[in-house]
Amino acid sequence: MPSSELMPIGVFAQRSGLTSSALRFYADSGVLPPAEVDPVTGYRHYDADQLVRATTLRRLREIAMPLATVEAVLGAGAEEAARLLDEHVAKIVGDAAAARQKAAVIKSVLGGNVPGLLIATLKGPVLADAVEQVLTATAHEPGMAVLAGLHIEASDEAIALTATDRYRLSTRTLVPARPAEQTWAGTVDSDDLRAAIADVRRSALIRIEAVPHGIWLRMPEREDRHCRALPEEFPDHRLMLESLDEVTTRVTISKDLLLRALEEHPGEHVALHITDHSVSVRPPNDEHPGIPLSATVTGADLQIRFDMTTLYPAVSTAIGPDVLLDLRGYHQPVTIRSADRGDLTTLAMPIKFDPSA
Repeated sequence: MPSSELMPIGVFAQRSGLTSSALRFYADSGVLPPAEVDPVTGYRHYDADQLVRATTLRRLREIAMPLATVEAVLGAGAEEAARLLDEHVAKIVGDAAAARQKAAVIKSVLGGNVPGLLIATLKGPVLADAVEQVLTATAHEPGMAVLAGLHIEASDEAIALTATDRYRLSTRTLVPARPAEQTWAGTVDSDDLRAAIADVRRSALIRIEAVPHGIWLRMPEREDRHCRALPEEFPDHRLMLESLDEVTTRVTISKDLLLRALEEHPGEHVALHITDHSVSVRPPNDEHPGIPLSATVTGADLQIRFDMTTLYPAVSTAIGPDVLLDLRGYHQPVTIRSADRGDLTTLAMPIKFDPSA
């Protein structure tokens, strides 16, 4: 007879989240044998100490890990188990990306191989840099898939790439090597773009073609890559830009000096204190004057606060040695762009606070 510390298979199934039939399979496979089997009835009983292994087994199978790899993970130390998990997830991601590309080819065939609409021809390294800069403003949030997308607007004069996570909005304008066949606008999946970046960077010229379900990146001497279209409507960023208040303070500052000060700043939030000829980076609610950074300032003195995760990437992706900050008060979005090149612009939302407190 089983001891009082053992539990029957039904109870163990309920507590572990595995079905009784799955437990029988794992027992027969040798991955999770019962602690005791009644020699007369054949009833299986499990020890409470086996719950951790059973729960881990269930979770590994939920991410489609093969049984042989599951057994290896369960028998490995923490470091080796982590390596096996990383390898498995990388394979899943790679297989999913390959499946998406094959599905795109199948859709094209089923659609009668309708030729895509040429919306831009760009230098590969230039496009890769622009995409990486703008995608820093994307975010994966449940129910808001469009925030993980890159919005593309193409005309015969330029192609604009825009992304937003609600706290930042980044837009980069590129001049195509060859004009578009006609104007086009759409939003594509950022993960597909990231997966294609390495090939894009190594291609001299990229033809971007719009098709019903996304875009194709046509690359001579490399496999073409498909990026899925997102059905959600992209936020009206043009209206946002047009509705900004007048600039009250303008700052030109060394990008490297500002980044260094932000990197050395200890907190999650940062305050910029802007006066006649300098910008000091200091903690919010701190009377310490901070370290003043030389800057060219026009307009009113100002104190403004940011989340570090908002301000730092907005500054770090700017092009050139100097950045230009257009400020509209302590509670309004700040425009951050290169002092000598205006084709990459980022809006950064400050933290709300009461300046009179």
